[in-house]
Amino acid sequence: MMKDDDYKEDPVLAAGFAALRSELATHDAPRCVEKELMQAFARQFPKKQPWYRKLSLPQWGTAGALASLCGVALLLALAPHQAVTVGPPVLSFDDGAAFIALESLERIESEPYTRVVEAELPQAALAPLGVPLNPQTAGDTVRAEMLVAQDGHPLAVRLSAVN
Repeated sequence: MMKDDDYKEDPVLAAGFAALRSELATHDAPRCVEKELMQAFARQFPKKQPWYRKLSLPQWGTAGALASLCGVALLLALAPHQAVTVGPPVLSFDDGAAFIALESLERIESEPYTRVVEAELPQAALAPLGVPLNPQTAGDTVRAEMLVAQDGHPLAVRLSAVN
């Protein structure tokens, strides 16, 4: 490979390079040639995009939505679960209060004659029905309405108020 100083030792090469230099100094390239050359070079050798610019805005939105969904699913899967207790079946609603069935629904539906009777029950008697019981107030009474069969057997109960 020849260096700049190598052609100075050879007079034939030095004369040829001098003539070439003087000839090129008289020529001017058009104004936009350098710009077009730079653009062609940039197209041929594009800059590498950072990893986060390879995705478009909708793709980032989709990725964010999926990540959020996975996060919620993970939180729900890892959250402590409380045991669900199933109480007696509900017979019907009346003014926002529900009757709690004490007998099977088939037995209640097959009863030809029923009536509603008001009664006062001790709170301790409501514990088997799933009503929370406070030991300090276990002796207190609760007003209730009871659906009673023709023979006097209670079929369902609805709590009215605590005395």
